[in-house]
Amino acid sequence: MRLLLVEDSARLRELTGDTVRAAGWRLDAVSSLAEAQDALAATRYDLVLLDLGLPDGDGLELLRGLRRARDSTPVLVLTARGAVDERIAGLDAGADDYLAKPFNNGELLARARALLRRAPLCADPVLEAGLLCFDPATQEARCGDEAIALAPRERAALEILLRHAGRVVPKRGLEEKLSEFDGEMTPNAIEVVLSRLRRRLAPFDTRTAIETVRGVGYLLRETGTEPGP
Repeated sequence: MRLLLVEDSARLRELTGDTVRAAGWRLDAVSSLAEAQDALAATRYDLVLLDLGLPDGDGLELLRGLRRARDSTPVLVLTARGAVDERIAGLDAGADDYLAKPFNNGELLARARALLRRAPLCADPVLEAGLLCFDPATQEARCGDEAIALAPRERAALEILLRHAGRVVPKRGLEEKLSEFDGEMTPNAIEVVLSRLRRRLAPFDTRTAIETVRGVGYLLRETGTEPGP
């Protein structure tokens, strides 16, 4: 799961970003309408957290533009505009939910989870390989009935590998998908994340293996089967 936070306050961007990343979701954070438009043009997001009072325009402009383009990406509006008529305007413009500032971080995450569960007709089903399962909506990894505790970067890497199970994921592609706008993942950092992920999975009989394809990337395959092309 990848979220976009559009918030002009550097402090709120930092605090909300920390909360979202700690929940295990990847997050890109921008501070203006123009940056948000560029981000949405370049990346598919599962949820947008949208402030309305932006330095170069109104967040409602972005929201209306998405809906005119028939983009159904869920949008949770986060704003200090708490009056009833303002909430109605946001919902009428196409918002899926509305949370007035200041808000409780627990409520923010609960509303985000609810929107991700509702997002277009289960667009993200549970990912499975061998006995290993990962639910993109809840960010839960399991081996059979046993929960597997993973750090946020490890969860993100596992999701990517499971989406391409049986196929090699190029190292550069993994770097790009794990990177956020505030800093890129280096090749060494990717190797550290994959090494930690292997250690987390090792105590479980997942019937899978994460292999390094030298000079190319990484492959998650079910054990006892031949790697895919």
